[in-house]
Amino acid sequence: MGLPAPPPPPESAGVLDRLAADRVTGALHGPGGCVYLLDGAVYCVECSAAPGVDVRLTAAGRVPARLVQEAQQAAGADGTRTDGGRFLVGAGRLTLGELEICHLAALLDAAFFLLPLPPDGTSFTPGATHWLGPVQRIGVEALLRATARRRALLDAWQSWAAVDTAPVTVARPDRGRNHVTTWQQRRLLARADGRRTPQDIARLLGQSAFLTLLETRRLAAAGLVQMPRRTAGDPPGGALPRRRPGAHLDEHASGDGAERPTASWHLPVPELETTPEPDVDLLVRLRTALEENL
Repeated sequence: MGLPAPPPPPESAGVLDRLAADRVTGALHGPGGCVYLLDGAVYCVECSAAPGVDVRLTAAGRVPARLVQEAQQAAGADGTRTDGGRFLVGAGRLTLGELEICHLAALLDAAFFLLPLPPDGTSFTPGATHWLGPVQRIGVEALLRATARRRALLDAWQSWAAVDTAPVTVARPDRGRNHVTTWQQRRLLARADGRRTPQDIARLLGQSAFLTLLETRRLAAAGLVQMPRRTAGDPPGGALPRRRPGAHLDEHASGDGAERPTASWHLPVPELETTPEPDVDLLVRLRTALEENL
């Protein structure tokens, strides 16, 4: 097998590039979210499509919602009184390492859905700060590379993109069919009640919205999640690829289109590698691995 193909080049961040070059501090607001910078480096990203640090920590049971509210109040409306992240660590409910990795995971997740920002419709507030404070700083170029890699992973499953915004409904496999799933997929399936979308499930679990979309598409490709029914207003398209009866989730497609069994789960595009999202309880042990994603 040859070397993995490099990820596509990151798209230009436009105004974000210019702000980084000028080493500014403040908040860049765009449709659906906000990017916070300190001396030109990104230290927080918020996006309505992705669970933030507060949702991740409370959903995992690491920090009660009351303590998060106290941290936000301690930071003040302008975030200048104290760092909310320092307040949370000082309360003894989580370590600095846990906070750093949870913060990094939330930042990458929000950036995937928010960046690149459109050339119009943005505004900048000089000096504005985030209540969490600068837990970590990431260069704009490195952040765009990370989002480009994740976009390539998701695009490899574009044929099943119709499940992205639809309620996730578990398909009923034929009796006797043996499917191999990961623990992340089993967590997702356990909360797929036909009413929650992938975004709803991500918020409920306090996990990456990107990863939830990716796993939902994979499950749809395996026949474990139902594809939404087409309506008259849907754009025309060809038949979706289907797995043969009894196919396992640990099979991948070869170059000639045939599916062959392998020892473990792989993407059907061998050149791409997965970007797993750790559970908050495993953050300390996975800190180095997550940072290498940048």
